[in-house]
Amino acid sequence: MITRRGEVAYVIVGSHHDIVIPSLDGFRSSSVRFKGLRLIHTHLAGEELTTDDLTDLALLRLDLVCAVAAGEDGLPGLAHTAHLIPENPAGRYWETLPARRPAEMDTDFAAFIAALEGEFTRRQKSRKVEAVDRAILVRVETKPFADSEASLTELGELCRTSGVEVFDAVVQHRPEVDPRFLIGKGKLSDLVIRALQMGANLLVFDHELTAAQIRSLADFTEMKVIDRTQVILDIFAKRAHSREGKIQVELAQLKYRLPRLTRQDAGLSRLAGGIGGTGPGETKLEVDRRRIRARIHHLEKELKGIEKARGQRRVRRERRGLPVVSIVGYTNAGKSTLLNALTKSEVLTEDRLFATLDPKSSRLRFPRDSSAVITDTVGFIRDLPKELVAAFAATLDELHQADILLHVIDVGNPAFEAQIAAVEKILADLDLLGKPTLRVFNKADRVPEKALLATLSERFGAVAVSALDAATLPPLMEKLEALIHTGDGRHHDGEVPGDG
Repeated sequence: MITRRGEVAYVIVGSHHDIVIPSLDGFRSSSVRFKGLRLIHTHLAGEELTTDDLTDLALLRLDLVCAVAAGEDGLPGLAHTAHLIPENPAGRYWETLPARRPAEMDTDFAAFIAALEGEFTRRQKSRKVEAVDRAILVRVETKPFADSEASLTELGELCRTSGVEVFDAVVQHRPEVDPRFLIGKGKLSDLVIRALQMGANLLVFDHELTAAQIRSLADFTEMKVIDRTQVILDIFAKRAHSREGKIQVELAQLKYRLPRLTRQDAGLSRLAGGIGGTGPGETKLEVDRRRIRARIHHLEKELKGIEKARGQRRVRRERRGLPVVSIVGYTNAGKSTLLNALTKSEVLTEDRLFATLDPKSSRLRFPRDSSAVITDTVGFIRDLPKELVAAFAATLDELHQADILLHVIDVGNPAFEAQIAAVEKILADLDLLGKPTLRVFNKADRVPEKALLATLSERFGAVAVSALDAATLPPLMEKLEALIHTGDGRHHDGEVPGDG
């Protein structure tokens, strides 16, 4: 192993099968730079560069790898050399140079590696990305007919909402998920090279990872690794503004972190005894776990106080005899926009996932001088992290007190049926499927074929509206008011009657 200055950093002796490269932690480590080392080794059978050689080149981010054939007389034969190359239209990861005898190799290596790193830097800067986190999305698909692209598109939207720039998305179809890395080692090696070429520094998996998987992936790739749940928790942390919302999000984050809390630094396992200490034998890791549990207990106690105050407000509302309508739906279906349109409110609306987290209640007045309380709730998403469901239990409990659920659906989204199924699964988990529900097809203006829209409305028992067009709202108001007065808008089969 030779440094940029030409100094020998390591001399490694292996068997005729392989060599074991020692830890290179002492050398610079970055997902977007080379390690500053080149590997020169012998091949006893005169073979060219092997898959292992090229894998080491990629995973260790070596400046170059060179295999010198060793003759039976001990003299060197041909030298086979390869180096990584920048992103290119052909999708190649490395360049294999023509085999030459060592005596014929006259390359100025310092100038060569400086030019190569310069080319990588220029290609990366051409993307003009200012985001700190630059991600490659990864999904493992074991179901042959699953819509992997839609799932990754949604993960990309989540990343965009969280301020992460997405550079690429990769799906690997496998009979079963690898228990350690999720994807195959070969594919993971390709991802490392791809990240180096593009300047990506983050891998985002469209799965929930265990602590062991995160550690294995991070050790193998030397990149930051997160999962879908972490992205959602990050969005919630940025979007929560009320005291209750912040408590709920912190609680969800702590419950996610607790089972994944690990330490690789041996220095953190020293005893912490003495006055004011934690007692002999308790490690730094155990201290962290104890503090997190204490914080979780404190936050849960605060939430109970908030829930008690909400219950008192609910009692006052019930005394006034006002029916309650709760808006539910997939994130970014337009729930807050519809609330604003129906009640002349000014709730924040953005074309982003989870734009609003804090519940908002307003008075809804019907044309016949009757009124109701209408409440916006946090948006749902497929596989909503269980930590969030637990943390937002107090908020979601409002749905149990509602007289009617208004299920808002983005009918302009090609995957709206899957989104309906995801929302109804969460409602089933919350034991809410039996509650009177009115489906609303929002963003109807995005369906150009009106006959198709009418057919879909009849099939799903929905009222089609555009929250941005007030002229489309009267049919919804009429049906909602009728549903409130009857107290039940369902057929015997559980569907809300449609316009047809």
